[in-house]
Amino acid sequence: MRALQIAATGMSAQQMRVEVISNNLANMSTTGYNARRADFADLHYQQVTRPGTINANDGTVLPTGVQLGLGVRPAAVSVVLAQGSLSQTNGDLDVAIDGRGYLEVTLPSGQAAYTRDGALKRTGDGLIVTSDGYTVSPGITIPDDARSLSVNSEGELYAYFDGEIQAQLLGQFNLSMFSNDKGLEAIGSNLFVETEASGAALVGTPGVDGFGTLRQGYLEDSSVDAVREITDLIEAQRGYELNAKVITAADQMMSATTQVR
Repeated sequence: MRALQIAATGMSAQQMRVEVISNNLANMSTTGYNARRADFADLHYQQVTRPGTINANDGTVLPTGVQLGLGVRPAAVSVVLAQGSLSQTNGDLDVAIDGRGYLEVTLPSGQAAYTRDGALKRTGDGLIVTSDGYTVSPGITIPDDARSLSVNSEGELYAYFDGEIQAQLLGQFNLSMFSNDKGLEAIGSNLFVETEASGAALVGTPGVDGFGTLRQGYLEDSSVDAVREITDLIEAQRGYELNAKVITAADQMMSATTQVR
């Protein structure tokens, strides 16, 4: 009885959907996090009678035929790209990206990675890094005697020093864009790496040619909608229960068949 296998694929799909939802809810307070969505597709079909087949009885063409579906399969877990709300923190090195773009960081292996988490820090040597200690491109160092910092919307970082009126330009943050942001590979710690699906990184100046701007003293909140996720969770739970009922019904039907005398 194929209903057992079909219902099992349905239960597996709904279980995967619950796992995606749980990850979204777990990251509802993660800076710059975009919610994920599980996408599904139907499995192949058994063609009992193909549409357009000539009826052997009278020679007419069958308009629909008989096609029996064999269940569901995961098609993708895609990122729902959405701008999170900006929360004011007043931190000198807290930088939110308002619009498209990612900050580039350098991993210990030398590979480039990308993030929208603008909660930047500085090391004992004054180098600007992420919370995990990865250097933020282009590797700007803040002097020890800097009194305060200022980052404008174009990403230029200025430092103010005692006894000086004019601010000193330390460097400029660049942003990177991709032709297909959903094709980036998430590696954890709010980091992504480029893939063939995402295309090569296009580096540019904030506020120019479609790049977003930078907002100092703000951080981008997670774009997870808790109400939407809870609604989807209930729907996935109901779907799982219904598929379980199909298995129960199929088992009872098979039991009735074995008891026929």
